[in-house]
Amino acid sequence: MIVIKNVGSQTPVRTNRIKWGFLLGLMVLIYGSHAPLITLTKVDGQVPFNASSCVLMIELAKLLISLLSLVFTGATSIPRSPLLIAPYAIPAVLYTLNNNLVVIMQAYMDPSSFQILSNLKIASTALLYSACLGKRLRSEQWFALGLLMAAGGFHSYSSLDLQGSERIDVDEGPRIHITAWGLFLVLVYAGVSGLAAVYTERVLKSQSLPLSIQNLYLYVFGVAINGLSSLSSIGSDPGFLEGYSGVVWAIIAGQAANGLLMSVVLKHGSGITRLFVISCSMLVNALLSWAILGLQLTPLFPLPCTLIGLAAYLYYR
Repeated sequence: MIVIKNVGSQTPVRTNRIKWGFLLGLMVLIYGSHAPLITLTKVDGQVPFNASSCVLMIELAKLLISLLSLVFTGATSIPRSPLLIAPYAIPAVLYTLNNNLVVIMQAYMDPSSFQILSNLKIASTALLYSACLGKRLRSEQWFALGLLMAAGGFHSYSSLDLQGSERIDVDEGPRIHITAWGLFLVLVYAGVSGLAAVYTERVLKSQSLPLSIQNLYLYVFGVAINGLSSLSSIGSDPGFLEGYSGVVWAIIAGQAANGLLMSVVLKHGSGITRLFVISCSMLVNALLSWAILGLQLTPLFPLPCTLIGLAAYLYYR
């Protein structure tokens, strides 16, 4: 009887782990496929669609799914208190700021430097997670996050065009460069990225509202802010829905699903789990780029794989 009872008590735990494993695996796959899918849409080396309109369509898709979720769950009343709703505007502002910072920073550093230094958001998220949410991390967990940063750095470094960087043209200047202003912007980007994740997690967990209603609030502001951004690009080339293909719509569907799944992680998990998802997606990105685009994996590729696996073991054991 004792054995049967123990097995029975472990079944819900095992089922829960399987559900979380499936959810996180799906997120890693969607994150990792994002860049290869965008590459597949390019025509003559250029993205044929309006990036701001694509972001707006993703926010609209998330809002529509949230509304449908409310209908199917039979929710009849939605709280309309301004004090309850207002906090959801801040994540939309922070994420919009970060999206614009990514574009601005390209003028002050090369893409490879940004790819390496953007791993600083792991440290900023962990520090804010500990300070703002009162979560004390063990020393081995801090070490695990350090390994996660190292994995991102090694993965970015292994993808650098080192041979190209050695062939420096005197008139063009070095391929790998970063200015003091660029370094400052990277630090701001890392801080805003960490703050957005930690603040969103705090809001979602501090209110006892159903997640579908919380998502509704989040994406109403997301649509409003990104809608204003899209209005500023009216009249530009390409047009709002110009250049959309089946692959573009697949990107929109995938990113909308990932945004909703990330809400589940932040509501019932933690922002640190988000960091592991993003780090693992780098490896999926590399594998898909090899399988779909024919890009070559470098001899250093197994190193970040090992570091991420070791980091996950140390953090969650």
